Amino acid sequence: MTPPASIDSGNLVIGTVKGPGEDGNQYVFITADNHHVKIGEFVFYEIDALDDNSESWEILGKISDRRLIDHLPDRIFADTQISPETIASLIGFTYPNPEIYEVTVDVIGYFHPALGFINPRITPDPGAKVRIAADSRLQQVVNKKQPGDIGSAQIGSLLLRPGGAVPVALDVKEIVSTHMAILAGTGSGKSYTAGVLIEEFLQPYNRAAVLIFDPHGEYNTLSEMRGHPSFQASDGYAPKVQILTPDDIQIRMSSLDYYDILTLLPEMSDRQQSILNKAFTILGKHKRGDYRWNVNDLIAAVYEADTTADDEGNDKVGSSAPALEWKLDRLARSPYFHQMNHMAPRDLFEPGQVTVLQMNEISQEEQQVICAAVLRQSYHARINTARDKIEEGDENYLPFPVFVLIEEAHRFAPAKEPSRCKAVLRTILSEGRKFGLGVGLITQRPGKLDSDVLSQCMSQFLMRIVNPVDQESLKYGVEAAGRDLLKELPALTKGQVIISGACVNTPVLCQVRKRLTQHGGETLNAPHEWQGYFQKHRLRTQKIQAAPVAAKPKATTFKGVSIE
Repeated sequence: MTPPASIDSGNLVIGTVKGPGEDGNQYVFITADNHHVKIGEFVFYEIDALDDNSESWEILGKISDRRLIDHLPDRIFADTQISPETIASLIGFTYPNPEIYEVTVDVIGYFHPALGFINPRITPDPGAKVRIAADSRLQQVVNKKQPGDIGSAQIGSLLLRPGGAVPVALDVKEIVSTHMAILAGTGSGKSYTAGVLIEEFLQPYNRAAVLIFDPHGEYNTLSEMRGHPSFQASDGYAPKVQILTPDDIQIRMSSLDYYDILTLLPEMSDRQQSILNKAFTILGKHKRGDYRWNVNDLIAAVYEADTTADDEGNDKVGSSAPALEWKLDRLARSPYFHQMNHMAPRDLFEPGQVTVLQMNEISQEEQQVICAAVLRQSYHARINTARDKIEEGDENYLPFPVFVLIEEAHRFAPAKEPSRCKAVLRTILSEGRKFGLGVGLITQRPGKLDSDVLSQCMSQFLMRIVNPVDQESLKYGVEAAGRDLLKELPALTKGQVIISGACVNTPVLCQVRKRLTQHGGETLNAPHEWQGYFQKHRLRTQKIQAAPVAAKPKATTFKGVSIE
């Protein structure tokens, strides 16, 4: 048999309808074509249109299962020295394709340019011809946006169509407004895929405002977009890349709330927590205009909250205040929290710019608070700007939508552990779409990610996942049309992804395109590093051994007697 060529028309008949499937949205067809009946492949049958706008409808479907129902006798395959075709020809069996398959198709529907896919609920008649969907037709109906259109993101191409024949372009508007999640096991290419998405967001046809929380320092290679010809436009546009290292990250102390401080301090008693809470109330009463307090102000408020009058009217300080002062002194020594210096929203966001916060040297608790503070202030900035409560020139003025990408999301919104960032994320994911704050989450352990947070991500990118617990957690987070593809998760290789949700018209198997910039998250090649170290050490040893022996210096004498 010859391998299938590129499918440039929809006239290739691959089977005949046998009848309905197990449910009302399935049908079964019979075929001898083994090459085109792949799980996830798109096929269609035709019915007469029910309106006057077209002669017929192409009812698209996706192959969800196949079963071998007839083949040559097993005895023919037992002899490894003789090919089955030779034996079949000797006994007069002349069919070129002796294997017969029963293939199950899930109906998607016909495509309406304005309404998307519509399922007419009309099953094909037995004997109807099933055709393979043409490449050009698939490109039109799978993608909400066509490659290069304003608001598109060409992430790659359909995996089952060779040579990138059908590009997959996502709808950036849907990704930003309804949020997204990239879920994948270690080494399957999740950060690489995120890098491709960011490249598309910064293309001239998007010019997005993007912020990345980067706990491992993997996204610094995005700086290669500066001056890269693939990102430049005729109107002079070129993307900006701002890489902020841990030395550049500073949060204003007065932007933190009670729960932020509670996260940063060591374990405290109930009374200490109560005193600290009262201290924040006192700080609020003392505010005058744009008052910006520091740790010393908070310590003073703590002493005020822990001071009571004795029977004689003298002030008496409790034991909690000194203990809290000692703990707050530790916070004062942190380089990431300052009285005046601050990463304001206007410094982090700008259309056509990606800002990377590298937090690879920052403790887990400090990462939590930094992320919570930035997200909270950005969210309020979008709300207040949209409601005309702040004017241009204010550090919180954000007159455009923004997108935030969070790596290792299970650290910031864990499923069964308290987290400072989780409550903020829940609020943004449920309400952020109304104010133009989009969030993207990336994790290698979807089972450890908070289910409420994950369920709010309406676009999903699923890559190779082997862990059964993580696979099980995805069943209810992926729309029904894509659940048949979940069985493919363990078999996916690096760079292959199932894309489902609001950003595409129907779930697809995609091969991620090659990045235009270098990937910063490559796994360290330990054997190569060992070999290199050994060679350097060996050369240094050989150099030492080949060096001439230094002559012993002549002893210093005085009147013939050595003075050494």
